Amino acid sequence: MFKSGFIGIIGRPNVGKSTFMNYVLGQKVSIVSPKAQTTRNQIRGIYTTDTNQIIFIDTPGIHKPKNALGKVMNDYSIASLSDVDSILWIIDGTQNFGTGDEFIINLLQKTKNKVYLVVNKIDLANDKKRLSDNIDKFKERFKFNDIIFISAKEGTNVNNLLEIIGFDLEEGPMYYPKDQITD
Repeated sequence: MFKSGFIGIIGRPNVGKSTFMNYVLGQKVSIVSPKAQTTRNQIRGIYTTDTNQIIFIDTPGIHKPKNALGKVMNDYSIASLSDVDSILWIIDGTQNFGTGDEFIINLLQKTKNKVYLVVNKIDLANDKKRLSDNIDKFKERFKFNDIIFISAKEGTNVNNLLEIIGFDLEEGPMYYPKDQITD
């Protein structure tokens, strides 16, 4: 049985969405930069194994727009919520829960998709108590299918996340040739 699906990657700017996708694909498909809003439209990354194909959709960071471009980029990210099978909400484990996270939770309340909270940058999160308290705030506000702690830069626990996603996929076709990594 072959499984496949489309997975939206959402989150605030500079949480590691593109770094995660590049790590999974083994090469630079999405631009990675410390400058916020470097990703300006959806980028698809295709991860294929013998048993499944996961099409990741890397989106611009969701933020409070300051201009028309920011609003359009938010609209791209928000539109991805209805076009995918599951959602990876990547957060920065070194940052505290904020109003931007509350905004995303309000968006997620409207979706029926599986939502995974992916806590990135755990290699930089030195205060484990603060991290635990922060994650509790997320869990109080939304019921996630799973919460996974990773370091996209170091690759820590990324394979475990891929296994979880692959297990939860529905039976489906191989949408792209096995050797293709982006559309």
